[in-house]
Amino acid sequence: RHGYRGTQVSRCTAEEAVEMFRIRQQIECRGIRKVVLAPRERLVAELRGLVEAMVASAEAEDELELAAIDRRFHERIFADAGLAALEPILHRCLIHNHRFKISRSGERRDLRRTALRHAPIVDLIEGGDAGAAERALFHHIATIVDFGPEVFEGSLA
Repeated sequence: RHGYRGTQVSRCTAEEAVEMFRIRQQIECRGIRKVVLAPRERLVAELRGLVEAMVASAEAEDELELAAIDRRFHERIFADAGLAALEPILHRCLIHNHRFKISRSGERRDLRRTALRHAPIVDLIEGGDAGAAERALFHHIATIVDFGPEVFEGSLA
């Protein structure tokens, strides 16, 4: 947004999208480890509510609403990481990642499956296994689009 001059939609090339996925992966995986080691009381209940809302959006075939709730899900986890200065960076990455994914989706995707991909992350946060939660989130991000895990340096497997 440009003050008093309007809003411009930024283009995102495949190369930029890959870099944003990498940045997102680094930020979120470091954040989830901190969150699991010191979870806030209401986190799991709030995340489960967001997964339910994603499923409802999927069943209504509202992909844009599903994407918005998906971003809230990831931002909600990260909010408890105590890395507030990185939140705007994560937000920007999430927006570009979703826009890139949706614009590149040639065939109809299973939106319910997309929504339910978040449930295991919540289970691992609730279980308190920081390493497993980090690996699950790493895989979740790496398999969002057809780039696949090979674009991510290192492996948490």
